[in-house]
Amino acid sequence: MPAVLDLGLDGLRRWLTENNWPAMHAGQVLRWILQKRAADFAVMTDLPKALREQLARVYRVIGSEIVEHQQARDGTHKLVLRLSDGEHVECVLLQEANRRTACISTQVGCGMGCVFCASGLNGVVRNLTAGEILEELVLLRNQLPSGERLTHIVVMGMGEPLANLDDLVAALDVAGDKDGLGIGTRHVTISTVGLPAKIRRLADLGKQYHLAISLHAPTDPLRTRIVPTNDKTGIPAILEAADYFFQKTGRQVTFEYVLLAGINDRPRDARELARLLRGRCALVNLIPFNEVEGLPYRRPSDAALRAFVDCLRGAGLIVKVRKRKGSEIDAACGQLRRRVEERRPAVSAPAETSSPAHGLTR
Repeated sequence: MPAVLDLGLDGLRRWLTENNWPAMHAGQVLRWILQKRAADFAVMTDLPKALREQLARVYRVIGSEIVEHQQARDGTHKLVLRLSDGEHVECVLLQEANRRTACISTQVGCGMGCVFCASGLNGVVRNLTAGEILEELVLLRNQLPSGERLTHIVVMGMGEPLANLDDLVAALDVAGDKDGLGIGTRHVTISTVGLPAKIRRLADLGKQYHLAISLHAPTDPLRTRIVPTNDKTGIPAILEAADYFFQKTGRQVTFEYVLLAGINDRPRDARELARLLRGRCALVNLIPFNEVEGLPYRRPSDAALRAFVDCLRGAGLIVKVRKRKGSEIDAACGQLRRRVEERRPAVSAPAETSSPAHGLTR
């Protein structure tokens, strides 16, 4: 059975109307799931019993299942979810002071091919639906004590968010609704590898999301080495799109930069990055590499990190260094999912049949 959140608010209203129920019940169903943590239609006691029974016959409350759960001493939770078709995605709950941040995925796998990232080692399988994205938020929120709520969303998990923009925005619209999780657009950050046309489209939506662009290098040759899709875009086009986003929304753009020892953390890299971003209303978020088993890249030394920060700040840029969270668990994006996938039994196709190639949704 499909999950009810895949209908969305408008779809649930239509289903109710088509089945001769008042459309107002849609908001009640969402409040039970998104606010009251209901896992069964039977507990939704302000709905008619006949409606609850009918919903239970055709829908599930939650379609995703937690198959792996790691918790770090700093309060970080990492979940691997099995989706209704058997695919897996990761999501993370980060806790610090009064912030409760959900880091969510938008695709099964990733097609961007960033060389340091475990999420894309096996490519992209498909986009997540809006309902599946919402379910990540629900299942992460449910790790919090009763009465606590999510305060922020960062779309920095598996996949390229702007390659699944429609479903992402649909999920965020429901999450921000008064009958949803009540997380406004100013508390949402969307991270992208840098798809210029999609950045402009995001800006034109007129919403107040934060935008983070995964830059990772100050020159095209180096960036293409780290982010292979850069050969189709190039840094100048990405920066032009970032400037357009700032002009349309007034929101400061964050440039994320994963530091890889000996590759993009050198003094000349810092100087070139400072020249590239000087004069822009921008924040540079430096991310020391979180080492991934099977990949040859290493975390920069503390001295290299300090020198990089000093160079950028000396050029007048705003710089932050991302704190390392969940260091004793599989915290790097895609690591835990890979371990789960490696435990899956291989499935052989029948000898006399052929199956169609899996269509990739980008």
